[in-house]
Amino acid sequence: MSEQESEQVLDVPVAELRPALEAVLMVADQPLDDLTLAQAVGHPVEAVSDALAALAAEYEEQGRGFELRAVAGGWRYYTREALAHVVERFALEGQQARLTQAALETLAVVAYRQPVSRARVSAVRGVNVDGVMRTLLTRGLVEEAGSDEASGAHLYRTTGYFLERIGVSSLDELPELAPFLPELSDMEHELEQLATPAAPASESAESPTTETQPDQPPADG
Repeated sequence: MSEQESEQVLDVPVAELRPALEAVLMVADQPLDDLTLAQAVGHPVEAVSDALAALAAEYEEQGRGFELRAVAGGWRYYTREALAHVVERFALEGQQARLTQAALETLAVVAYRQPVSRARVSAVRGVNVDGVMRTLLTRGLVEEAGSDEASGAHLYRTTGYFLERIGVSSLDELPELAPFLPELSDMEHELEQLATPAAPASESAESPTTETQPDQPPADG
């Protein structure tokens, strides 16, 4: 990008500078340099550099629980070092908290039918499992395993951390529960019904409809 093109990008503010910088930095998974941030928020690089330094000083002065650091050629939010023990305690307690029954059932389906899509897990359990799957992903018990060639749906599998938590070294050591779960091929009809658009009101009055019930617990894990 030429200097002229860069200036054109930076001369179009998309929002007030400081709030815009905070919003972008809040979702960054790596340090962002001044130019990258300037292009994201539409402000000149010099103004962005000054605003970043001012924000860092402001957080320090206010004694906030986080700080804005200049590291690895960029800027990123970090928990204040003095409060590291609080975050550590929260993280450890969160990992040790017991899973709900809904989460355990969903985890079992993934373990014995992996790699498997959310739709197939929902078909086996008979309920929507989106929220439960997010909990299992956050806990590090399941992970994405590519996508289904036919449908393009994301596939999921259990992780090494899952094996560690249940005390086995491989999936071959899991108890023989698979025979009690329906084969995925048996769920094709149910999956097709889920994918079929709802019938018009006049038709729905003549034939019963299937309603997917959400998991009852308000929060998992």
